[in-house]
Amino acid sequence: MRRLFHLLLCGSLVLSPCTALLAREAPADKAATNKDEDVQAPSSETAVRTRHSVSIHGHSVAYTATAGTVIIRDEKGQPQASVFYVAYTVDGGKAAQRPVTFLYNGGPGSSSMWLHMGSFSPVRIQTAAPEATAPAPYQLVPNDESLLDKTDLVFIDAVGTGYSRPLGKATGKDFWGVDQDVSAFSRAIQRYVTINNRWNSPKFLYGESYGTTRSGALVDALQDKGMSFNGVILMSTILNYGVRMPGYDEMFIGYVPSYAAAAWYHNKLANKPADLKAYLDQVRAFARGPYAAALAQGQDLPAAEADAVARQLAGYTGLSASYIKAANLRVEPARFRKELLRDQRRTIGRFDARFEGVDDDAAGEAPDFDASDAGISGAFVTAFHNYVTTELNYHSDLDYRPTFGDIGKDWDWKHQAAGIKRPLQTAYVAGDLAHAMRTNPNLQVLSVNGYYDFATPFFITEYDLAHMNLDASLRGNLHFVYYPSGHMVYLNTESLKQLKADLARYYDSTNHS
Repeated sequence: MRRLFHLLLCGSLVLSPCTALLAREAPADKAATNKDEDVQAPSSETAVRTRHSVSIHGHSVAYTATAGTVIIRDEKGQPQASVFYVAYTVDGGKAAQRPVTFLYNGGPGSSSMWLHMGSFSPVRIQTAAPEATAPAPYQLVPNDESLLDKTDLVFIDAVGTGYSRPLGKATGKDFWGVDQDVSAFSRAIQRYVTINNRWNSPKFLYGESYGTTRSGALVDALQDKGMSFNGVILMSTILNYGVRMPGYDEMFIGYVPSYAAAAWYHNKLANKPADLKAYLDQVRAFARGPYAAALAQGQDLPAAEADAVARQLAGYTGLSASYIKAANLRVEPARFRKELLRDQRRTIGRFDARFEGVDDDAAGEAPDFDASDAGISGAFVTAFHNYVTTELNYHSDLDYRPTFGDIGKDWDWKHQAAGIKRPLQTAYVAGDLAHAMRTNPNLQVLSVNGYYDFATPFFITEYDLAHMNLDASLRGNLHFVYYPSGHMVYLNTESLKQLKADLARYYDSTNHS
């Protein structure tokens, strides 16, 4: 996710202190200056290790937390970037039997802080989602739903975010692009695996948002280098940015079930059905059937048919038929977020449509801000800053960047896709993922979806994954799970519990060591 957050002062945390500092390698003041950003980053690999334990469903798990950096090098062997990570490894685990999962957020331009502080690490921040979380002091608590009982965890910050920075003559443009980013993550993961003797461990990728775009290409790139993967977990997925190109209707079709879910949640349906899942199956059928057929006719759609489709769409989405007709049957997501609760002078969130916001007035076309973004950012930023210094004992003169706006602004969207000779002008990686599944027929892909996610709608994800031309023998390797939550599925405590249970089954069925 691309998030425009400000750094906040640290708040109070509730967490047991670490028991011992085991090692610190390479002093942080031994640094190289990157001329492009005029900042300093460690030019040698660093690692600060601390010992902890956490209770997961009644079982105590002892683990080591490592906050540090790996150095990735260019083709000439020169240091090109210092990549920051935080790893959690269970004490006494055997590398050949112990899975390791690499996790990251997206943006482009986001650090891994959101997954790190909110999902499956041994600690997590408590929020009031889907309400706005109150200011500090915040509560960072032991995570009963941590994945450490199933896999070691490595959270990686993209270059330019977090504490990750270019080195030497390298600049942002060497990393800020679809293929440049995949190359950097590929080298960082290979380096981590090498120095930690994890080549023979079961391996997984876990990406959120643009992180799923990264994963689609990254797993193929790593497997081409000889590093096979057991699984890829795609949460809040976008695999084809071409769907957003003007002149195509797939985006409007793909959003209809998400609109219906939001209308259902906010009680904007005339006859609200009791079963959301069954209701969305009905909406899917309408979206891919009568609605798609109507949009395919473009401006030549007969008026009577347009009226009929507008009435049907109004019934599913809670908008008025007149508003839908005024939008030529094509309601932009931002317009929907402004229109659904306009009569209450409220807007709904983009990352999570359950959140409500209040704009300066109720007459605008789009929300002034994303209530689901603003409602949790302070908690996450504050929690991470306090945690990394007081609990992980990692200190740096660099500013930790939860996000870095220049990255998204300067991103190179061209992609050399698997099986396509000429570079694509925008990111499409479903083909790369399909290639990875064909070349590794044991690769298991899990799609994690939130019903109220307006950033990466689940129906578009279903479409992209259904159009990979997979052979029938491979289709059973593709799995889907859904939750009454938003883009950050884990913010919903009950959804997090169910997600952990689903992931536990996934890891158990995928790991054959």
